Amino acid sequence: MGMSTGFLKYEKRTSEALEPLERIKNFNEFHIALSKEEQMEQGARCMDCGVPFCQSGMVIGSMVSGCPLNNLVPEWNDLVYHGNYKAALKRLLKRDNFPEFTARVCPALCEKACTCSLNGDSVSIRENELAIIEEAFDNRFMQPRKIVNRSGKRIAVVGSGPAGLAAADQLNIRGHQVEVFEKNDRAGGLLMYGIPNMKLEKHIIKRRIDLMTAEGVQFKMNKGISGKKQAEELMRDYDAVILACGASQPRDIKVPGREGKGIYFAVDFLTSTTKSLLDHFLEEGTYISAKDKNVLVIGGGDTGNDCVGTAVRHGAKSVIQLEMMPKLPEERLENNPWPEWPVILKTDYGQEEAAAVFGKDPREYQTTVKEFICDKEGHVKQAVLVKLEAKTDEKTGRTRMEEVPGSEKTIAADLVLIAAGFLGCETELARSFGVETDERTNVKTHRTPEYLYKTSRDKVFAAGDMRRGQSLVVWAIREGREAAREVDQYLMGYTNL
Repeated sequence: MGMSTGFLKYEKRTSEALEPLERIKNFNEFHIALSKEEQMEQGARCMDCGVPFCQSGMVIGSMVSGCPLNNLVPEWNDLVYHGNYKAALKRLLKRDNFPEFTARVCPALCEKACTCSLNGDSVSIRENELAIIEEAFDNRFMQPRKIVNRSGKRIAVVGSGPAGLAAADQLNIRGHQVEVFEKNDRAGGLLMYGIPNMKLEKHIIKRRIDLMTAEGVQFKMNKGISGKKQAEELMRDYDAVILACGASQPRDIKVPGREGKGIYFAVDFLTSTTKSLLDHFLEEGTYISAKDKNVLVIGGGDTGNDCVGTAVRHGAKSVIQLEMMPKLPEERLENNPWPEWPVILKTDYGQEEAAAVFGKDPREYQTTVKEFICDKEGHVKQAVLVKLEAKTDEKTGRTRMEEVPGSEKTIAADLVLIAAGFLGCETELARSFGVETDERTNVKTHRTPEYLYKTSRDKVFAAGDMRRGQSLVVWAIREGREAAREVDQYLMGYTNL
């Protein structure tokens, strides 16, 4: 490393976020990047560890520690320090097809495993990554690659989320003709309609889609594959098919009053806002609006937080977010040592904004909904909440959450958003292609030494959330890359991917 003591000389600095009451005025990204010189100092903080856990991507303590893409983090950190962004870009793209996505929406598993974080602040790996890729686009380093030799093989990728895009990118560069089928009007899948603008502005996705198009990938919008006839046509017309449609079945809750109007899945709420924002700047009024409503968000994860931030921007009257599990500690416990993923309290942007607007954190822990109460027109107006406590099952030893008798309370709720996660892929799509699914309704793939992503049907592969279940964007990219490698091996008899 160029500066072996940089972690001692420089303190960690990251991009400055606009104040919550300022940033909720629009749906724009709200971080102000460091200057190039300041970012170079952050690159100097990398320690040149003997064992760089940041890029390990291995399971420690039942959780993944480090980058699942095995990003060459120390290498491009050092190149950032030296100001050699062009070389840093080459090392970054060696493992990550879309750094502009991961640097914005990944929870930075690399930083949690950084050796610097053992006794202080981690290296600002994610922002170094973002600086590299944005410098590349700003300086026109990112130009369409010329594919000189084409293999003559045609591959259909169903779904244009991060897994599908990664698979398409890899196979196209290899020389195959790739066509991506997307049921929506814009490419990107989860990136486009599942993640709000303030986390990932959509022109960033379009910029990448335009680049891939210029390199030869064909995108077919509004072309969802539904029914056995369409599936068989793909099987007939293409040499291989990759299913990368995500885990699209939202998890529901079953309580009295669930059928009431005004109760939506989080993905539908977020999608309606993003689509309206892109199509009409939210001026046509057809999206699911939280304006002047008492909003109840059920689910404490990233999607729940996105719902909170979106509802605040709509102008909600109040926002409450329910979390079934107990409040996490603010610091690591002794049974959760570095470099394990830190199981600690995280207050995200939406929760910060709700606290600024309403004067308190919107989260209520160890709480769930027992009943919805609707008015005469069938619209939800109240929710009965109940407290939960952890109980250990004597037979299995597992902990489960049970209701606390007499802890019910009723709150006003005009808009309810269910952000309880996803169960698996669309069963109709799996049936159409005749592929097997597992007990979690994910597409089942063979786990042989040669193939991990091949389904029960010849020519058909699966990757991403559709195969592994709901997960992170960085895992979807890894799955797309690995599936592409197997497809290449299947078609050519060897692979250099």
